[in-house]
Amino acid sequence: MRMLIGVDGSKSSDAAIQEAARRPWPEGSEFSVVTVVDPFFFTRAPALLEEAKKNTMQSLEEQAKPLVEAGWRVSADVILDNPRHALPRVASKWKADLILLGSHGRGAMGRLLLGSTAQAVLRHATCSVEIVRKPRGKESAEGGIRVLIPTDGSEYADAAMQSVAERPWPNGSEFLIVASPEYPVLAGEYPYFPTEHLDVVMKSGREHANESAKSGAGLLAKTGLKASSLVTEVPDSPAQAILAAGEAWKADLIVMGSHGRRGFDRIILGSVSETVALHATCSVEVIRKPLAVL
Repeated sequence: MRMLIGVDGSKSSDAAIQEAARRPWPEGSEFSVVTVVDPFFFTRAPALLEEAKKNTMQSLEEQAKPLVEAGWRVSADVILDNPRHALPRVASKWKADLILLGSHGRGAMGRLLLGSTAQAVLRHATCSVEIVRKPRGKESAEGGIRVLIPTDGSEYADAAMQSVAERPWPNGSEFLIVASPEYPVLAGEYPYFPTEHLDVVMKSGREHANESAKSGAGLLAKTGLKASSLVTEVPDSPAQAILAAGEAWKADLIVMGSHGRRGFDRIILGSVSETVALHATCSVEVIRKPLAVL
C-alpha cells in the first residue's frame, strides 16, 4: 500500500504523521512525505526560493522520523507548486493508494472549517483520501480504535467495506456499520404519493438499510473483526445521520465511499462524503474506487 502524506509544518499535519506511524499497515507499505512550497510568494525574491526549499527539506526529514522509526520505507520531497493542484497530481504520478492530510493548514481559522488545501485534495484526488483529526483517546484497554462505516449498499460503500476488511487494525478495534433508510422528499402535493404507496416505499427503504448494514457487518466478521450494525431510525439526511452516529458512538475514524447510490462521477466528490468530511470531529477516510479502463 502506498501512502502520500501532505505536510506543512502545522499541528494538523503533525497529527497525520503521528496517526500514520501508530497504525498497522499491510506488509511492504511505503510512505511519501511531501511538502509543497508555493513559488508565488518568492516572485520578488527568487534567490530565497532555493534556500527555502533546502530548509523545508531538512524540516520534512525531521517530521518523517516517526515513520522511519516505525520501520516503514519512507521518502521525502519538496514540490514547488500550488499545494491544492500539486498534491493530487503528485499522488497520481506516484500511484498512491491513499493521501493523508491534516484537517487544517497553518492558515486555518477554526476546527469547524476544513482547510482549503484539504478540501481541494478531497474533491480532486483520484485515489482515496483521509482527513486526519487528533484522536479522542484510546477507547479500548487494548489500544484499539473505533471505526464507523456508513453503507447504502452501493458499489462505493462496498469498496469502502472491502478496503477495511483487507487491512490490519490495532488489537481491540471495533467496527460499526451504519445504514440510513432513504425516504422520498415530498414538497406540498407534488410529487403525489398515495398513502399506501408511500408506506411501501418507506418500508422498502428500511429493509434495504437493514440488509446493507447486516451484510457489511457479516463481511467484516468473516475476517475476524469485531463488527456490529446499526440502522438509524430518525429520518435525517444521510450525512446528518452519519455525523450523529459518529458522535454518539465516539468514533475515532469514519471510512466511507466517495459516492452513494446516486453517485454519477468517480472524480467529483459526492455531497454526503464531503459533508461528513467537512463537519466530522474525528478522522474521515473517503475511499475511491479505481477508475474503470475504457
